[in-house]
Amino acid sequence: MKLVSIVGARPQFIKCAPVSRELRKEHEEILVHTGQHYDHGMSEVFFEELAIPKPDYNLGIGSGTHGRQTGAMLGAIEDVLVTEEPDVVLVYGDTNSTLAGALAAAKLHVPVAHIEAGLRSFDRRMPEEVNRVLTDHASDILFCPTETAVKNLAAEGITEGVHLVGDVMCDAMNYNRAVAEERSRILEDVGVRPGGYLAVTVHRPSNTDSRENITAILGALGDAGEPVVFPVHPRTRHYLGEYGLLERMPENVRVIEPLGYLDMLRLMAHAKKILTDSGGVQKEAYMLGVPCITLRENTEWVETVEAGWNVLVGAGQEKIEDAIHSFSPASRQQNLFGDGDACIRIEEILTGLQGAPPG
Repeated sequence: MKLVSIVGARPQFIKCAPVSRELRKEHEEILVHTGQHYDHGMSEVFFEELAIPKPDYNLGIGSGTHGRQTGAMLGAIEDVLVTEEPDVVLVYGDTNSTLAGALAAAKLHVPVAHIEAGLRSFDRRMPEEVNRVLTDHASDILFCPTETAVKNLAAEGITEGVHLVGDVMCDAMNYNRAVAEERSRILEDVGVRPGGYLAVTVHRPSNTDSRENITAILGALGDAGEPVVFPVHPRTRHYLGEYGLLERMPENVRVIEPLGYLDMLRLMAHAKKILTDSGGVQKEAYMLGVPCITLRENTEWVETVEAGWNVLVGAGQEKIEDAIHSFSPASRQQNLFGDGDACIRIEEILTGLQGAPPG
């Protein structure tokens, strides 16, 4: 079978690595990098660390408004698919690269397989939510990470071609956890001890584009009473500079450049708590057994909240501070995201579909 895999952003590189490793044992995979994340710290370092094959196509789309970026990707991906004539197109997650890949394939009548299908935050103001919904409804094969995702699809009338396989991020973490402990020196470089710091990521427009929200978040971090390690996304750094907040960063907040996967994995694994507005980091925090404080009003990973390991606080300083000082998990971890064999199950399902109509 010939597959085209579409990736473009940091979370997709991480998810793609174990899937690609498994697919290439039996199938031909053409890897397409849209260029949505394009600098070394957000792109190349992940290919290097995770041993992802060099992309067969790098479309170099870069940044832009959602419409312009998605439109540019759509045309460029269409050209690739016309040239390669794949049997299936694989898309990941909920970015503009995901939607563009799904639309390009669907319009050419190439079956679409969506990895991480069925997630819902039920907030259509989030561009990721729009991307998820449209991608799922354009897909023929839907690989769900959780039972909740399967139920979400059924509620929208999608029952054909749906497969509960577990979460490929669990596969990636299992494969790389020991490697990160062996190779990463991030704690030593930053000067923190295990369990003695908070790890923070902020990148969503609802926080970065709001002076009020980002100021409240930094205020809460400044009152944390312990070191805070803050790898700053390029978008976030831009707005921190524009608001004049970089030079007024609280003394306990250590602003560093974006991290590769192995460094980030080790940083998260040994944090006392993680504060984030990232969907993927919420899930990784749960898998690592680290309490998570989510700087949003909603989440697509509702299971982590229901399990008592994640709390939604939005961007209010008082609520963030209260969670930093008092939030702790209410129960023991459960096996929410599978057994780390999602990639094997995905490969087996795709192999079984050869010569048969999807679903």
